[in-house]
Amino acid sequence: MRLAALCGFASEVRLARRFGIEAAATAGDAARGRALAARAVAAAEAVLSVGIAGGLAPRLAPGTLLLPRVVLTESGERLDIDRALHRRSLAALAEAGLHAETGDLLGLEAVVATRHAKAAHHARHGAVAVDLESIHVARAAQQAGKPFLVLRAVADPAARGLPAAALVGLHPSGRAAPGRVLAAVLRRPGQIPDLVATARDTRHALAALRTALRVLRGVL
Repeated sequence: MRLAALCGFASEVRLARRFGIEAAATAGDAARGRALAARAVAAAEAVLSVGIAGGLAPRLAPGTLLLPRVVLTESGERLDIDRALHRRSLAALAEAGLHAETGDLLGLEAVVATRHAKAAHHARHGAVAVDLESIHVARAAQQAGKPFLVLRAVADPAARGLPAAALVGLHPSGRAAPGRVLAAVLRRPGQIPDLVATARDTRHALAALRTALRVLRGVL
């Protein structure tokens, strides 16, 4: 099956391409996300949303794999994942001894940066995690009548927000922008511990995704 993936960061794109999946990064830009999702849907038989996610459910630790059945929008719209792809993927992960959470994922167009905002979204929507790319994949795939799948891993858990430096440190290509990060850190040095924790947990999430993609590439 010819696959394309939408990611947020360049590191996620590189990971997807290692497994033969053509991928592009949105860098968190909603307009870019919509355009890239439409392009991916036109070029592939099935489309994936691959990358890290923010945890909303307190029980989810960094590195937890997410294979949701539904992508929710803030307005309450429910976008169903392709059942056949989901069933096949979940079975393959289970056979490999990997657990994936199947609860709803909330798709937004802006970062949920604080633990208070995460708690509010979890209470309102019941979703277990949130990301910025799945909503574009889901809508484009649904409009085109093509199957889609979301494979994510929790990076920042519900109990921790994102430091300001993590929100400004991204180049439009999806690569890190060290100069912006340094400037943000110099303005507020107290965020360094949270920035270090975010980097550590992101590596943990990417490692979990790498393991899952190695399993799933044989069944998708």
